[in-house]
Amino acid sequence: MESRLKKQYKEQVVPALKEQFGYKNIMQVPELKKVVLNVGYGRHLKDAGFIENVEKTLRSITGQSPVHNKAKKSISNFKIREGMKIGISVTLRGQKMYDFIDKLTSVTLPRVRDFRGISSKSFDKTGNFTLGFKEHIAFPEIKGDSIEKIHGLEVVINTSANTKEEGQALLEKLGFPFKK
Repeated sequence: MESRLKKQYKEQVVPALKEQFGYKNIMQVPELKKVVLNVGYGRHLKDAGFIENVEKTLRSITGQSPVHNKAKKSISNFKIREGMKIGISVTLRGQKMYDFIDKLTSVTLPRVRDFRGISSKSFDKTGNFTLGFKEHIAFPEIKGDSIEKIHGLEVVINTSANTKEEGQALLEKLGFPFKK
C-alpha cells in the first residue's frame, strides 16, 4: 500500500515542480532519497543506561534497529579514542521514509514547544535539509512516564535536488511549515 505522502508527491508535487522549474523530463524532478536520524552521546559517552535509552527511543520512533557510530580518529581534548562508540543513527528509505516524514510534518512538528516554523537556513547547497530537536519527547511514540533522560536528535533529509531552492520547493510542497 502506497503512503499518503508518496501519492501526494506523484499527483501534486511532481507537476507543480515541473511547472515551477521548467523541467522537460519527469526524472529531473527532485525527490526524497533518504532520512537519517542521528543522536550523539556527548558527555554521556560512558553512561550505558543513557545509551540503551537512546537506542530504545530511536527504535520506537523509526521501527528499525539503530547502528552505533564509531570515532574515525582520536581527539584528546574530547577524550575520544579512535574506534570508540560516539553516537547512534538510523537510515530510513522507501515506504518507511515517507511514513516518517508524513508523521513528522503532521504530528511531531506541531507538538514542539514554542514552534513558529522551520528556518530555511538549514539547507546545504545541494538541497539537503537538517532539522534538530532539543527534546525527543515531541515524537508521539514517546510516552511521558517512560522518560528517564531527555536528549536531542538530528533529522537529515537527503534529496536529489541540485540547488537549495529546488530542495526547499520540494519540502514546501510536501507540507513542511517554513517561516515566511
